[in-house]
Amino acid sequence: MFAVIRTGGKQYRVETGMSLDIERIEGDQGSTISLDDVLFIGNGENFSIGKPVLSNASVKAQIVEHKRGKKLIAFKKIRRHGKQWKKGHRQELTKIRITDIVAA
Repeated sequence: MFAVIRTGGKQYRVETGMSLDIERIEGDQGSTISLDDVLFIGNGENFSIGKPVLSNASVKAQIVEHKRGKKLIAFKKIRRHGKQWKKGHRQELTKIRITDIVAA
């Protein structure tokens, strides 16, 4: 069984036992959370599509750790004018492990 969830403005295809990095969410390490924006649930030939979300479905997950992503550098330069900008960014991430997909 798999599901498509929406969190942090992105969509993820998840299965039970899967680990993934999502944008930072509130919660302590080791706590259980419920992700309620479930867009699609599929199980072989049977599937359910939300319009836009499924009201009776949720995905249970456990927070493994909070961390920061790799550093991204944005460098811009205007040649022959001596102008340049360098900015860095590190995204705050949460690593979660999917424990259960609940569909009523």
